[in-house]
Amino acid sequence: MAFPRDTTLADAGEFGLITEMTKHFPQGKQVLVGPGDDAALLRVTQGHVVVSSDMMVEGRHFRRDWAEASHIGHRAAGQNLADIAAMGGTAHSMTLGLAAPADLPAEWAVDFAEGFAAECALVGASVVGGDITSADQIVISVTAIGAVAQAPILRSGAEPGDVLALCGRQGWAAAGLAILKRGFRSPRVLVDAYRRPQPPYAAGPAAAAAGASAMIDISDGLLAEARHIADASEVTIDVRTSSLTVPDELNAVASATGVDSLSFVLGGGDDHALLAAFPPEAELPQGWTVIGEVQESGETPVTVDGEVYEGATGWTHF
Repeated sequence: MAFPRDTTLADAGEFGLITEMTKHFPQGKQVLVGPGDDAALLRVTQGHVVVSSDMMVEGRHFRRDWAEASHIGHRAAGQNLADIAAMGGTAHSMTLGLAAPADLPAEWAVDFAEGFAAECALVGASVVGGDITSADQIVISVTAIGAVAQAPILRSGAEPGDVLALCGRQGWAAAGLAILKRGFRSPRVLVDAYRRPQPPYAAGPAAAAAGASAMIDISDGLLAEARHIADASEVTIDVRTSSLTVPDELNAVASATGVDSLSFVLGGGDDHALLAAFPPEAELPQGWTVIGEVQESGETPVTVDGEVYEGATGWTHF
């Protein structure tokens, strides 16, 4: 690292910090002009352009005593990359905004940048610009830009008779968060799942190619996201718990915390798994599992095993 160990953001200065962080952001072939000008300039060759933005606020979305800076970088990038995947696309460019206290160690910001860049590299996305400013707490703002080769997969395309399918880990990050809230650090696999999710990025384009009718990434909870599809498509979605996988680690945490292990799977967010509807005749890509069905619109947008679910359905921001 170029900065002495005890250097703060105030010591490094805005432009010194930008120079150091951008060393970790290689540029892809779609970038004509990257960081350093008034705006980035990107080459668009074919398909549709898809754009997604998200924010993370310290104390609301992450805590520095629960996760390293690089982990938070992975999470900040991952939640946006997953949004592009949920449209059936692949992200190719990212912008990053960072607001932070002046006394934050500069090393933290650089480690964050390394984690952010490493997650972007998983899909070949370039960090093409952004901004840095001071604030009383850390606030991270990310915009992802991607492309889809075919028609994008929206939330509004599900039809009665479609199957509901899931790809990726679900409930692991929620269990990891429950562990951290109680002051523990194990099972480590669940804590790590919260600190650094593993979204199935390639599954989005694969689902689109297989004919998915609707898709969404699970940021705030499986049932909460299923309701987004149900509302947009004007249908009812029924989730079958017998088709959901609950690993032993989730059962152990549920027992220790006195909750139903299915509550992690049904209501937990931050794993960024993908949830999609497929026509019944579609051949599901590898990694996708049928967990329910799409029905005619009824009194309740989402049911569990045919009944109204009384538990928590997911995260709310207000």
